[in-house]
Amino acid sequence: MADLDIAGEIADLRSTHSDIATVADLPRLEREIAVLSEQAGAPDIWDDPAKAQQVTTALSHRQSRLKRIEGVASRIDDLEVLVELANEEDDEDSRTEARKELAALQKVVSEMEVQTLLDGEFDELPAVVTIRAGAGGVDASDFAEMLLRMYLRYAEQHGMSVTVHDTSYAEEAGIKSASFEIDAPYAFGNMSVEAGTHRLVRMSPFGAAGKRQTSFAAVEVVPLFDQVDEVEVPEGDIRVDVFRSSGPGGQSVNTTDSAVRITHLPTGLVVSMQNEKSQIQNRAAAMRVLQSRLMLLQREEEAARKKELAGNITASWGDQMRSYVLAPYQMVKDLRTEHEVGNPSNVFDGDLDGFIAAGIRWRKQQQQEQADS
Repeated sequence: MADLDIAGEIADLRSTHSDIATVADLPRLEREIAVLSEQAGAPDIWDDPAKAQQVTTALSHRQSRLKRIEGVASRIDDLEVLVELANEEDDEDSRTEARKELAALQKVVSEMEVQTLLDGEFDELPAVVTIRAGAGGVDASDFAEMLLRMYLRYAEQHGMSVTVHDTSYAEEAGIKSASFEIDAPYAFGNMSVEAGTHRLVRMSPFGAAGKRQTSFAAVEVVPLFDQVDEVEVPEGDIRVDVFRSSGPGGQSVNTTDSAVRITHLPTGLVVSMQNEKSQIQNRAAAMRVLQSRLMLLQREEEAARKKELAGNITASWGDQMRSYVLAPYQMVKDLRTEHEVGNPSNVFDGDLDGFIAAGIRWRKQQQQEQADS
């Protein structure tokens, strides 16, 4: 058997990984971990639960990032050793294993390389994702639920911590809306490229046989800020409604009025929360999300004013950012990046890496073009 020669591919992996480690600034990362570890170990840290949560979350995120970068370096070393042993012992099984590990490492390093493009002000923060059914009747509600499952599967496959805050079920099928939090390093940076209007074309399982149906769903992504105290929300600016948590078909899943809906009257923003067991916990969680949305809205308004003064007002995402076509052919296509795949079932099962990577690269290119203009 001929020797397995992937020295060039391994060298490319090492070079790209070295660039990633340089951008991540490992010495700084280690210093931050040391400081946060000392703070987390303070005997009185839980005297202030909010501060303690902030410290432990930041520590966990940085440890995870460092572990991933160091883990990939170790895997590259192990791959090199595996190739040497496979060739020395003329072991085809080991060569096959080495090829599989090379492909896996190339995928991981490519994902990490894309992450280096996430340098926005809020990219590192957790994300709150809200999905709302749009035009299309029952099909739109069903589509919204398909998107919810897609994102939850994506998060699960990447080991991301997810908390579903609120789900409003439609009467016949699917959901009217759902909101969930992803708590992982750079969750907002990754998920923000999913924001926009999604379109589904298929043979409707709810309508007349043989008739294609087009339906829409909107995806909103906002960062969840650690510090939202600076956003003051006067009691007179909100309306708080309490109700019983509900499940599919409108059935009650809680015998007490623990779910909370907060409406911010000046802006019309609405946040619902029914994940926690007590009304107090749900209200606190809902207020944090509301304050995060208000903070982001404030930043966006400031940015819009600056653009207006500079005379640089451009359209951003457009009405439709991605189409999912199930009939008469099979395709999922992002209309911004032109990234396209022919297997929608894989996408709906959480295979979003290609779309998210393409979206991040596209956004970075747009930012650079705007900076150069």
